[in-house]
Amino acid sequence: MRMSAKAEYAVRAMVQLATAEPGSLVKTDDLAAAQGIPPQFLVDILAELRTGRLVRSQRGRDGGYELARPAAEISVADVLRSIDGPLASVRDIGVGDLPYAGPTAALTDLWRALRASMRSVLEETSLAAVATGALPAHVAGLAADYRTQERQRGH
Repeated sequence: MRMSAKAEYAVRAMVQLATAEPGSLVKTDDLAAAQGIPPQFLVDILAELRTGRLVRSQRGRDGGYELARPAAEISVADVLRSIDGPLASVRDIGVGDLPYAGPTAALTDLWRALRASMRSVLEETSLAAVATGALPAHVAGLAADYRTQERQRGH
């Protein structure tokens, strides 16, 4: 999986919004400054998140953005899909429709396993979990395993 800068900025913005007081609106410039996101780029990202019904906006001097529903009900996968579409795709073809045969036939199940793995992390991790640092146990365990592997490789 390769995450675009736009998707990474969107996740950061959404986690930042998750820390706002419920019912309060966050101005685009404040959100951009808090996360070091170019303000004009953030405007475009927020428009896509609004289209995806993940944020609500209010115009005017007292306007700004808020999450469209509680942070615990919005997954990181929801944000990524809103910005970049499907979590994992192969040449924009459905996994079951890939033309594999012979020795490559098992690739279909490999791609299915990859999607399932990503979903188990991204769909089960809410913005609230990220904002509070209380990641689901299986996600925290995978991250700990990865850190251990990094240390063993000397990175």
